[in-house]
Amino acid sequence: MPRLTRLNSDEKYVLDLVAELLNEEYIWQKKFDTLLGDAGKNGAMRKLPVDAYFPQNNIIVEYREKQHSQSVAIMDRRMTVSGVPRGEQRKIYDSRKENWAVENNIKFMAILFSDLSYSNNDKLLRNKEQDSEILKRMINKIIVNTDESIGWLK
Repeated sequence: MPRLTRLNSDEKYVLDLVAELLNEEYIWQKKFDTLLGDAGKNGAMRKLPVDAYFPQNNIIVEYREKQHSQSVAIMDRRMTVSGVPRGEQRKIYDSRKENWAVENNIKFMAILFSDLSYSNNDKLLRNKEQDSEILKRMINKIIVNTDESIGWLK
């Protein structure tokens, strides 16, 4: 379950919509044994969490806020254990998660904040009906690998 501070976040809103559309509960911040970050000072590699894992549909869903596609100075300036700025590490880890999913036969869906309607401060407007339609099309592409609507999943 998300931390109390994340319960009203755009991430949770999107993940809950996907869960509703798939009619499936998700595992929030799921960690897989072989999806690992870079080694720290002591050489240990931590498991990288994914935003959500839907086990019945075998799909990882990542919600990518602004900092995943644009530089955000306050979030990117810190150096990481890998010796690269946080913004660069975020890109590396985003790519690592997607590649890992493909290598492990797990479907992967990245939802950018800009895929949905958002305000001037890059927060989602949360038009549930409109967002659901967009997410349905995205899910169709991932699950059945087609742009055509197949009716909706039950």
